[in-house]
Amino acid sequence: MFKKITLFLIFICYSVLGQTSYRNLSSENWLFNKQGETKKYKATIPGTVHTDLFANQLIPDPFFGANEKQLQWIENENWEYETTFSLSEKEISNENIELEFEGLDTYATVFLNGKIVLEADNMFRKWIISAKNQLKKGKNQLKIVFQSAVQKGKEEAAKLSYTLPEKERVFVRKAQYQFGWDWGPRFVTAGICRKVQLKFWNNATFEDAKHEQVYVSEKLAKLNFILQIKSQRDQEIKIFHNEKYYYFYLIKGKNELKIPVSIENPKLWWCHGLGDPYQFLFQFEIIYKDTIIDYTAVKVGIRKIEFIQDKDEFGTSFYFKLNGKPVFMKGANYIPQDSFIPKQTPSSYHELVQNARKANMNMLRVWGGGVYADDEFYNACDANGILVWQDFMFACAMYPGDEKFVENVKQEVIDNVNRLQNHPSIALWCGNNENDEGWHNWGWQKQFQYSKADSTKIWNDYKKVFHEVIPQTLDRLLSKEKNLYWPSSPSIGWGRKESLSQGDSHYWGVWWGKEPFETYQKKVGRFMSEYGFQGMPNMVTLEKVIPKEDFNFTSEAFKNHQKHPTGFETINEYMARDFPVPSALEKYNYVSQILQAYGMKTAIEAHRLAKPYCMGSLYWQLNDCWPVTSWSTLDYYGNWKAAHYQVKESFAPIFFAVTENENKLSIIGGNDNLDAISGTLVVKLIDFSGNELWTASKECTLDVEKNTNCLQISNAELPKFDKEKTVLVLAFTSNHTKTVAHHYFVKPKDLRLEKPNIEIKIVGETLIELKTNTLAKNVYLEANDTFFEENYFDLVPGIPKIIKTQKPTQETKVLSLFDAMNE
Repeated sequence: MFKKITLFLIFICYSVLGQTSYRNLSSENWLFNKQGETKKYKATIPGTVHTDLFANQLIPDPFFGANEKQLQWIENENWEYETTFSLSEKEISNENIELEFEGLDTYATVFLNGKIVLEADNMFRKWIISAKNQLKKGKNQLKIVFQSAVQKGKEEAAKLSYTLPEKERVFVRKAQYQFGWDWGPRFVTAGICRKVQLKFWNNATFEDAKHEQVYVSEKLAKLNFILQIKSQRDQEIKIFHNEKYYYFYLIKGKNELKIPVSIENPKLWWCHGLGDPYQFLFQFEIIYKDTIIDYTAVKVGIRKIEFIQDKDEFGTSFYFKLNGKPVFMKGANYIPQDSFIPKQTPSSYHELVQNARKANMNMLRVWGGGVYADDEFYNACDANGILVWQDFMFACAMYPGDEKFVENVKQEVIDNVNRLQNHPSIALWCGNNENDEGWHNWGWQKQFQYSKADSTKIWNDYKKVFHEVIPQTLDRLLSKEKNLYWPSSPSIGWGRKESLSQGDSHYWGVWWGKEPFETYQKKVGRFMSEYGFQGMPNMVTLEKVIPKEDFNFTSEAFKNHQKHPTGFETINEYMARDFPVPSALEKYNYVSQILQAYGMKTAIEAHRLAKPYCMGSLYWQLNDCWPVTSWSTLDYYGNWKAAHYQVKESFAPIFFAVTENENKLSIIGGNDNLDAISGTLVVKLIDFSGNELWTASKECTLDVEKNTNCLQISNAELPKFDKEKTVLVLAFTSNHTKTVAHHYFVKPKDLRLEKPNIEIKIVGETLIELKTNTLAKNVYLEANDTFFEENYFDLVPGIPKIIKTQKPTQETKVLSLFDAMNE
């Protein structure tokens, strides 16, 4: 009882005697207008000018139809935002008042009570202004003028005697994808894109808190917490942590304090599939004259990540160890979840990461053409055991190297590394996406007619940023175990032989090179950090943004939601190779999705079969920023495309694949768990009517360091069978799980399918059972916005399938490949 009363009295003092506190200015009444116009409209903070214009019915829905094209004028205008707020006598009496902007997009002049207090020029930075002397009791005015990022970029570009690839966007430190990409629209935004607040503090306040791992074993973990504290004056304070006081003498200004912490028998943080992503919570209080004046908390996942590049007989390895264990990385590339980033909510970040986890992923790459994601994204990755490959925000271009630009980048790195470094999910920092490859392989020198002096200057500027400034800044900010850096992804372009024997690989021979899916089996690198294929989103997604009368491939609205210049042409070409090409749009949509899934299965299977030569498979791309036909496996609204269901199966901890040659079949098993797993493998050759033509079984143990050749079947062992009407069904059963896989002997278009009679029976509140009289290929289920745990699956006669649904369902629409083949 005494402890409770004491704590209560302490917090009464804390609330009265000048503790650090915050006032959220985002919730004040904000107004905006186009510069030069007097009429003002209501604004939402955080937000963008595009979303504010739409909310005030001044523009049509930017995502609908071909509206994008008529809204390009917005990027060339300047915009003004303003609000008023009142400060009480108590608030203004604080010793320090700071105005904090967590994000301004991008060129912003900030006026406080008519005086310029900030000139911002970087969307990715946090801006803090000492505002005590500019504020007053009562009414205060805050005004922000945003200049056109496009115009500012063009002004900077005009200062050079040569043209850099991608022109104005490379001069502007804002999200590069907003200038348009081959999966996203061009909406070059402006606005207060993150929270704005006032911070009141007295005596001393926390500026930052980070940790470093000094020593970790099964029995003991030793950490140092580095607390950065700003002090109003020279003074003595105490830090209270874990029922213990630490005494320090602060000097006026910035101070850095170190507090050692030991943990006996520490629980380690593991990525998904290998263990619990356990996190400890450490809390610290600043005590001044027996009063709590500030508080901070740090979540820590204790883990050891190693980035291994060792010379070997093939070239140089490229893989990660987690807590001493080599880990095959399975995942995808993450792009911003919206063209208008402030529209996203904490729940949207968590839902997306959970969808990655459900698909058996353990790593996401935050791609360099987007943004440093919101804190909630990284919190979700921490909680779900998803490791993060973190690019810095540079992509597919060359960038300037003048002193002002480089200093701006340096501060950007400082702000974001300080913000993100405590997250146990962060595995690697990467300088950029495809800048190095572009310079060496994309023909820029010839395209832009660079002189030798121009080329030397551009390449030296590149090295200054990515080989000097960024790694040197990381050296100053990060402790050794956190400081894993890779200058550019990929290190070598996909057209070069060396790209498959060292570094990470972006393989685009499939899609861009129009090579067949089978090429994936030959082009396997040490770590595949990009590859992919397009598929359309679900029809329900397209219906939200395209008028029904425009549902055809020639309408402007339809074409606007396919940003690749030859996108549908490429899909058609691949579809004709392997699948039927339906004329009806709904069936074409369905086949485009199973085509994408087919390609992803081929690629991922090849990568996993090459373990441990290949130790990572991150496909392009996880998600979309608007409703579009793209490489994503989750559409803009979070719907699973067929490829996401396939990824879930292909990334499963235990997988099986069949390889064929002229004389035999080899059944290979893979195991990504921490320990070997033993079980029984049953193989059946079944015709499409359900007749069992041949069977075999074998006990096998799946290794963890390499794949296991579980069974070899000579062609002579098998009876004669019709390859166009037969499937090989594999079932592996252990104490842990049951894994089922199917192998076909011809391309999908050559299968001689018959019309299936699929029976659906409700066997539980959220369980359905499916049976068929003949093989049903790629069965797609749809019912009242219900999510099915499995979809686009194969149903074999005699082998019923039970599927869990998100909610009870009565009527279920069914589509299979037979329907697409027989319009």
